[in-house]
Amino acid sequence: MAQNGFLEQKPGFATIAIHAGQEPEKWKSGAVVPPIVTATTFKQPAPAEPIEFEYGRSGNPTRNTLEECLAALEDGKHGFAFASGLGAATTIYSLLSAGDHVVCCDDVYGGINRLFRNVVQRMGIEISFADFTNLEKVEKVFQANTKMVWMETPTNPMMKVIDIGAISKLAKKRSSDIIVVVDNTFLTPYLQKPLNFGTDIVVYSLTKYMNGHSDAIMGAAIVRDDKLAERLRFLQNAMGAVPSPMDCYLVNRSLKTLALRMEQHKKSSLIVANWLKKHPQVLSVMHPGLPEHPQHELARRQMSGHSGVFSFVMAGGLKESRKFLMSLQIFILAESLGGYESLAELPSLMTHASVPAEQRAELGITDSLIRLSIGLEDPEDLINDLEHAFKATFSK
Repeated sequence: MAQNGFLEQKPGFATIAIHAGQEPEKWKSGAVVPPIVTATTFKQPAPAEPIEFEYGRSGNPTRNTLEECLAALEDGKHGFAFASGLGAATTIYSLLSAGDHVVCCDDVYGGINRLFRNVVQRMGIEISFADFTNLEKVEKVFQANTKMVWMETPTNPMMKVIDIGAISKLAKKRSSDIIVVVDNTFLTPYLQKPLNFGTDIVVYSLTKYMNGHSDAIMGAAIVRDDKLAERLRFLQNAMGAVPSPMDCYLVNRSLKTLALRMEQHKKSSLIVANWLKKHPQVLSVMHPGLPEHPQHELARRQMSGHSGVFSFVMAGGLKESRKFLMSLQIFILAESLGGYESLAELPSLMTHASVPAEQRAELGITDSLIRLSIGLEDPEDLINDLEHAFKATFSK
């Protein structure tokens, strides 16, 4: 059912997460939990005639199980697992050639910003950043050689919600060959399915909510188009940024509780966000689930609610932010997000430190901007922890 006016979820998500790709009949033992196959090579009955697998980089039973489940959850057709989210991004960008041009949203994960500016551009690929909440600004940066559009929604860390359908139509109107990519890490397919809005590739840092236990670094890409899948499969094998069977097992295990976890993250973050917006030391709260969020109505049309990650601006400057973060006792001062534990960080010095200072200033990534990842603790305990930190920071 739809909640608070957000997009209604199709039934069956939890069932798919538990059963897609997990058929016990796959294994001679009938194992209900897919086994961890660590073999790097597989016996062939005749030269160049593998039964199904030949070499671990090219395919692995444990990895294939995860990839099949990921594709099903996303309403996709082909899933690809990688050693990290940036490994997935690097492989996706290898679809391009020197002389191509990419249009990217301006507010993007610092690691992606660094990859684009310091690595991809050195390969002869042009990058243009634009505010994707303004279609006119986006349209102005398209070029004749534009081959890819990259966006995150909600964005990191300013939590801007981008109209996936509108951006996809804008790109495809210019050329059907432009590949539209959406980083869906903040929401997971439980809360948003970009392929249903015209996207070509959905990319993830599985490290975050999809795994949810802060114990595995992985990435993924999911597509529907068979030809695009062929190209990605070639690159996955040729470039070799593949995950270990153990990590694939861990993420596959975690998907079984994804629906339950996301419901709690969604519920708790809204409780904390509503408390923060009333606090005298808080200037603004960026949470798409709040009615005052600039793109709240858009969020309701393309999302089934928001997750546990959001940002807020507190009073003071760097001195106060440092004091506040160091005074937290339940929230852990650390990078990353999406785990069962609650995290807090200062993007200007941590996750987005590699973003040029002038771009941080333009986006509003100041030393007073705090990003939270609400975990699975009792929200009342988290609120008490935040209040304790505020008092420690501002008491005279």
